[in-house]
Amino acid sequence: MARRRDERIDEAVLAAVGELLREVGYRGLTMEAVARRAGTTKPAIRRRWPGQRHLVLAALAAERVGVAPELDTGCWHCDVVEHLEALRAGLDDPALARVLPALVADLADDPDLRREFLEAVWEPRRQACLVSLRRATLRGQLRPGRDADLVLDLFAAPVVLRALFGHRELTASFVREVVDVVGAGLGATRHCAEPHCADR
Repeated sequence: MARRRDERIDEAVLAAVGELLREVGYRGLTMEAVARRAGTTKPAIRRRWPGQRHLVLAALAAERVGVAPELDTGCWHCDVVEHLEALRAGLDDPALARVLPALVADLADDPDLRREFLEAVWEPRRQACLVSLRRATLRGQLRPGRDADLVLDLFAAPVVLRALFGHRELTASFVREVVDVVGAGLGATRHCAEPHCADR
């Protein structure tokens, strides 16, 4: 009879990875340090994850860094700003900020790892925002017939670009400007009494 997997070890390992990523970054992470911090052994970790890069992805997915809670303010602008602000805050978190640039290079060389990253780490962030965009379309705030994935990429790409290259400051005001500019290009309407959502 197979031994039951101890989920406490899983949780301790993933928590240890998150802590170490914030302390030493992606390149400084070692399995030895993870095992020591989690109070377990390297063989126990290897039985659960095929390699260190997969372990990092599992930790990022478990923490849900940069994923906004479910939103439905009734205003597409407010919802998208909140989603992108969560993404900005997540990309500013050392768990992602110290990982993403180096991880991108590994993703380019490993199609399976890239697929796992997209499914486990990136897709939850995309889906949360896509739900808000679809609701906005049903409310008539966004024009129907648009490619939802394209619209989402238009919103997210400037934020991710600044996070990856660090060539300009990634601020909350920049996030709002992105939403304003892309929304104007999409011909979106606003239905919100908040000052930042006043029609211009």
